Amino acid sequence: MTPPTPSDPETPRRRLDARRNQERVIAAARELFTEQGLQVTVPQVAERAGVGRATVYRSYPSKEDLIVAVVQRQFQELEQRIRAALDGADAYREWCSFVPDLFERLASDRVLADAFFEGRLVPAARILALIGQLLVAARASGRIRPDAGELDIRVILCGAVRQLIVFDERDPAVWRRYADLVLNALRP
Repeated sequence: MTPPTPSDPETPRRRLDARRNQERVIAAARELFTEQGLQVTVPQVAERAGVGRATVYRSYPSKEDLIVAVVQRQFQELEQRIRAALDGADAYREWCSFVPDLFERLASDRVLADAFFEGRLVPAARILALIGQLLVAARASGRIRPDAGELDIRVILCGAVRQLIVFDERDPAVWRRYADLVLNALRP
């Protein structure tokens, strides 16, 4: 049997099936990552989606590719939020608003929290760099330690996020408390 050609009536149906499968894979990955974190395996995602592993790997050659696809929208929203804060008139006020907002988002979205902590993923690394820029801009107010920088974001902010994930903490009030502690840790 020869493969279908673009003019073959089977081609649009196969493309539609591929899109549906891709949507099911993303939905399954999102559900599993939310339930169990990023340690979920590709075979588990394939099983939940009702597709074969090859179907997943055809669109997402690595698990990291799948993770990035799942969190791409959340990272885009987070990046827009940071860029808006960077464009704000008062960087310190924006900083003090952004950190609690970030922790609130991470408390309610374990996929985003895990991916954010895994700062090696390209979108997460970009987000962390932007948060570092916001910190530097807020530092000009004199209400942030003069020696605070991006490494402090990774150690203090990401450290708090990581521990909340390790302890499987899901209470938004606890996450807000640690947002306040992060803000206080960076004050002079």
